[in-house]
Amino acid sequence: MKTPILDVNGKKTKELELPKFFSEKIREDIISKVLEAKKTRQPYSPSLVAGKQYAASGKIVHRRHVWRSGYGRGMSRIPRKITSRKGMQFNWIGAEISSTRGGRRAHPPKTISMINTLKINKKEEKIAFISSLSATANKKIISSRYQKIDEKDLKEMPIVVESAITKLKTKEILESFKKILGERVFKVLIKKRSTRKGKGKLRGRRHKHNAGILFVIGKDEKIKTKALEIKNAGNLGVSDLSRGGAGRITIYTEKSIKDLGEKIK
Repeated sequence: MKTPILDVNGKKTKELELPKFFSEKIREDIISKVLEAKKTRQPYSPSLVAGKQYAASGKIVHRRHVWRSGYGRGMSRIPRKITSRKGMQFNWIGAEISSTRGGRRAHPPKTISMINTLKINKKEEKIAFISSLSATANKKIISSRYQKIDEKDLKEMPIVVESAITKLKTKEILESFKKILGERVFKVLIKKRSTRKGKGKLRGRRHKHNAGILFVIGKDEKIKTKALEIKNAGNLGVSDLSRGGAGRITIYTEKSIKDLGEKIK
């Protein structure tokens, strides 16, 4: 399987023989399994002592001739704190339990339930990685992932560019990708940030981001830009290639293809 290497202007310079993993069978079931196992969630919960920092003396005793008894007072058996007293007369206020003011929550979120304990086999992870790479070369899967992109809009996949593109500035890189992908595809894939609707704005999730283009570079290559998601071939994983599902449009440098060939043997 061969693919053209494109220059900065999107013109074909030469052809490259792709490694076998770009034409392997795509196992979307294993990809989704690996993505589920690698999910991370920020654990959150109230303080362990929240609502329990009162000098409440436990349940009220309902026996006669006992100090601080609730016998004959018509009081419920809940923990109470004493605000003031005069001899055997107490001013009690319910505390600690969830039905009282300033008490603990009834069923608070627990951090242990938010820690992902799923595991994945090494062989399955390798199959998922190869399938994710293969999906970046499959027009049918890519077009089914993106609603606004048809199979006709896509050029030869996967997209491989010259390593010289990494030396360009951000504005020049974006102009180059516009020529390589085509204006219609580029508009869909450009990294965008939008303001979330509703109350989520007030809860630490003010902005929404799309996945955008993934640009894979070689181990020795460097590039500085925030307009694209850039990943080194050595650190590339299933979570990067299949974020949101298999078939993410990915652009590779010529050097990164060689590095991936060495990584997968």
